[in-house]
Amino acid sequence: MKIDNTLEEHFEEMGNGHVSSSEDTPLREDAFVLNDEEKIERIKSNVREIMLTLGLDLDDDSLKGTPDRVSKMFVKEIFGGLHPDRKPKASTFDNKYKYGEMLVEKNITLYSTCEHHLLPIVGKAHVAYISSGKVVGLSKMNRIVDYFAKRPQVQERLNIQIVRELQKALDTDDVACVIDAKHLCVNSRGIRDIESSTVTAEYGGKFKEESVRREFLDYLNLDTNF
Repeated sequence: MKIDNTLEEHFEEMGNGHVSSSEDTPLREDAFVLNDEEKIERIKSNVREIMLTLGLDLDDDSLKGTPDRVSKMFVKEIFGGLHPDRKPKASTFDNKYKYGEMLVEKNITLYSTCEHHLLPIVGKAHVAYISSGKVVGLSKMNRIVDYFAKRPQVQERLNIQIVRELQKALDTDDVACVIDAKHLCVNSRGIRDIESSTVTAEYGGKFKEESVRREFLDYLNLDTNF
C-alpha cells in the first residue's frame, strides 16, 4: 500500500473536516424497542414481499428459505453492530513497560455495508495509538473495527467512530485510523469501476503533527507479508 504526499494531504483534510454531528449512526429513539426475534420476523415478511414483487417463486427449494436467512443475517450479522449491547469491552492495562512509541495494527480486515445502497464495503483498516499510560489488547482493536463496521455505514463516519472509541478507552487523543476499501455500489453498479477504492483517515492528537503522521504512513508501507 504505497501512500504518497498527495494522499497524505488528503488524509489530513479528511481527518480535520468533520463536525460532531457526523459521528453518530442515525438511529430512531425507538431503535431497540423490538427484540432481535421480533425484528427478524418483521424483516422476513418484508424480504418475502420484495422477492414476490420481483416475480420470484418462493415455492422453489432454492428460494423459499431466503427471507429467513436474510432477516437473520441482517439482525445477527452484518448489522449486528447497531446494538450497543454488542459493543466489545476494550479492556485496558497499565503501560508498565513504559512503551512510549507508536503502536500500529495494520491490515485489519473490514466488512461493512454502504448505507446508501446496502451493498458491501470490503477493505482494510489501519489503526495506531501512542500510549499516555494505558494499553489495549491487540485483538480489541480488531473487534472495535468490526463492531462499528457491522452497521449501515459511510466510510468517513466509520473512521471517526473507531478513533473516538479508542480515544475513550485509552484516555488519549493520540489515535489514528486509515481505511482503504472497495465499495460495491461503485464496483458492481452505476459506473461499475472494479479497480477503484476509497481511502479515508481520521487523526487525533499528536497524529495531526506532520512528522508523527508521516511515521504512521511509513509503517503502512512496510512489507509485512511474513
